[in-house]
Amino acid sequence: MHVAVVGAGVIGLTCAARLAGSGHRVTVTTAAAPADTTSAVAAALWYPYRAWPAEAVTRWSARSHTVFGELAADAGTGVLLRAGRELLRSPAPDPWWAAAVPDLRRLTPAELPPGFADGFGFTAPVIDMSRYLAWLQSRAESLGVSIVVRRLSTVDDTEGDAVVNCTALGAREFVGDRSVVPVRGQVVRLANPGLTEWLLDENDPVGLTYVVPRIDDVVCGGTADEGADSGTPDPGVEAAILSRARALVPALTDAPVLSRGVGFRPTRPAVRVERKDTGGRPVVHCYGHGGAGVTLSWGCADDVLALLDRPVR
Repeated sequence: MHVAVVGAGVIGLTCAARLAGSGHRVTVTTAAAPADTTSAVAAALWYPYRAWPAEAVTRWSARSHTVFGELAADAGTGVLLRAGRELLRSPAPDPWWAAAVPDLRRLTPAELPPGFADGFGFTAPVIDMSRYLAWLQSRAESLGVSIVVRRLSTVDDTEGDAVVNCTALGAREFVGDRSVVPVRGQVVRLANPGLTEWLLDENDPVGLTYVVPRIDDVVCGGTADEGADSGTPDPGVEAAILSRARALVPALTDAPVLSRGVGFRPTRPAVRVERKDTGGRPVVHCYGHGGAGVTLSWGCADDVLALLDRPVR
């Protein structure tokens, strides 16, 4: 089939590559080039953050964990495998997504910084989006995918035998889904002083804190401001992020700021991966991935392919 994919963030490009690799002819139409999407801002630590339902998200996350593990063998992808720690301020059961992580373990008391009572260690893919999006776009194009930068208003504006809707926050207008809510995230990128371990403190009472070392920099965050719409980095928020990150990782104290960014996580009560045939052709929706678009990307792309290949009823 000729498949029209709408959206060129990590979900749209992954679906396009997966479909083209399975023999479909794919055109991606996008309101913004891949480098200008929210995906480009992501710290992109593999972690099922603000995405539901649990069973499907665990399955999608596990599949993506496997694929990213394979991609990490190619330095050109920008994918790294990094050991890290999730730190907790009170004892907790195993995370609901534990089945997706082969080497999940509970931290020993010696591995917990002062103020933390529990935590988990595991190896997670860290995806350097400054490299990965370009690699993913190149991979899709090498499989014959065409990318057109043009804003579409509705599904009826698409051309093709089938449509895959990967419009993220754009789904609010594209298909009228007002359940999709932006959750603003602000990050600051520091020069990497040699860190390789990621750290996550999701329960800091002051704010979400994460430190994610990539190849040339360290992404520090963050915020989770539901409904916020300002795309301009807030200097006061940045100062607070740096204060929390440097308290957690003193090696960052003198690391200079390289860049900063703001993105909007497309959050929904449940990730929508669903087929609704319209006008005699398949329309597969794949959006609402919250803060886990990269984490779910390859698993969701597999389901999109399976839904698309199902006969029209």
